[in-house]
Amino acid sequence: MRRGLFCLIFCVVAAALFLGVAAAVADETGQAPGVSMADQAQINSGRWSTVDHSKFDVLKQKFTTGEDVTKACLSCHTEAEKQIHKVIHWTWLSPTGGGLYGKAGYSINNFCISTNKMHDDECENCHIGWEKKKDGINCLKCHNTSSIDWRQEFKDLKEALDSGDPDWSGEIENDIIANVSKIALPQRRNCGECHFNGGGGEGVKHGDLDGSLVNPKKSLDVHMGIDGQDFTCTRCHTTMNHLVAGRVYSTPATGTIGKRVSLVQNDLAPKIACESCHTDKPHGNALKLDDHTDRVACQTCHIPTFARAHSTQMEWYWETAGKTDNGRVIQRKGPYGRPVYKSIKGDFVWKKNVKPEYFWYNGSIKSLTLKDVIDPSTEPVWISKPVGSPSDKHSRIAPFKVHRGSQPYDMETGRFLAPLLSEEDNGYWKTLDWKDSLTRGMKLIGLPYSGKMGFVKTCYVMPTTHMVAPKEDALSCIECHTRSGSRMAGIAGVYMPGRDRFMPLDIAGWGGALLALIAIALHAIGRIVMSAARRKEDK
Repeated sequence: MRRGLFCLIFCVVAAALFLGVAAAVADETGQAPGVSMADQAQINSGRWSTVDHSKFDVLKQKFTTGEDVTKACLSCHTEAEKQIHKVIHWTWLSPTGGGLYGKAGYSINNFCISTNKMHDDECENCHIGWEKKKDGINCLKCHNTSSIDWRQEFKDLKEALDSGDPDWSGEIENDIIANVSKIALPQRRNCGECHFNGGGGEGVKHGDLDGSLVNPKKSLDVHMGIDGQDFTCTRCHTTMNHLVAGRVYSTPATGTIGKRVSLVQNDLAPKIACESCHTDKPHGNALKLDDHTDRVACQTCHIPTFARAHSTQMEWYWETAGKTDNGRVIQRKGPYGRPVYKSIKGDFVWKKNVKPEYFWYNGSIKSLTLKDVIDPSTEPVWISKPVGSPSDKHSRIAPFKVHRGSQPYDMETGRFLAPLLSEEDNGYWKTLDWKDSLTRGMKLIGLPYSGKMGFVKTCYVMPTTHMVAPKEDALSCIECHTRSGSRMAGIAGVYMPGRDRFMPLDIAGWGGALLALIAIALHAIGRIVMSAARRKEDK
């Protein structure tokens, strides 16, 4: 009787403790604070405005240049130009590093290699100025909702005016007036015009950013899905004074290492981190899942694969460029209708539904530049790599796309080389002349070239943050906690149950299980013997 009463009391106390802990992380609806916060973030997410730009007379005039449009914009938005000239979308330089990092600096990659410090005209297509930095801000690039290529539109207008054809020029002028006032906050298409096509084409640079995100289903991205929340990019990449949160060079996207602040803690904080809306306790009563959030990034489980709709480029080998067919350039297509070889670029490998690679990551990425000396004998040379370790309290296991390839380097100086590529500049894509394109490219950057070129294999990483899958498609425990084929096979410095073996712990665990089985067996035998003895006494 006493033993039964003790067991009942023990069960009641244990249940009370469990429910108390659960209640500590859940509200009265049974949701974790993170779930409630995410719900709050979705309320009234529609955009509204107090202005209709089509009613402004200043936008109804005939514009002959893009700069004229900018002047009209600045007549009302008086501080915009000062703000833009300070941000990375204009400078193309990291806010730290003294001009070393960034497209306008000495940064390098293993896809399109370099912008030659903004001297390559092809790369300038993504700058937010009308013509590089010298001819004013192209406000329409980010804020116009029409599908017009405004740079080309004004080039066509100039050609029409120079031709003296009033019908041609009049048609373009009317088209400009009809569309120039279609102004709004940046839409996914605006951002994607550059960010979906980074590195030389759609899906070349990023695996989680491509044209499929212009109008995605929520099965591709739960935040941006048009049949779901329909978030624009700036819903998370919050902006103040035209400074857009989120860009990673040496500085973390959150601004400071380890700074992942929820809106519960600071309702004015940028919403760039998952914790901003979901907090660090997002799983409701699934307490064990919340035990992972201090060491495993949200993206690790919730982005099981990237490039789920369109393929992404995973490899690019410049060393095979230059082959021709009797003087004619070659282009061969492979899977997904993508090129697998181009004379002007070399060999490519494209993939879909790619599993990320995982690294310890504290939000910073260490990158090499054109000024760094490399050791080609250690290839592949990692041009960029996540910073982090299991001993760093700010590091978590995070997913990445790793782009692999080969590219030129100076065999005498031991530094990477940056050829001038654009056809408009008579670069390599027009001449297929490595010596000339490298000599001119390095001269534009202001760095020496010995004339001795070799190729070295390289790796370059991009964080995987977009294409967040629905929760039912998140990783299951067994995909990591398994001895064979674990996604975490390359993650060192941490003991992972199911993946790792620690003999003393294994012995203790199996020993405990064996002792439990023996105790159960002895208890059962004892009950049988006692029961038989009682029956014998009753007789």
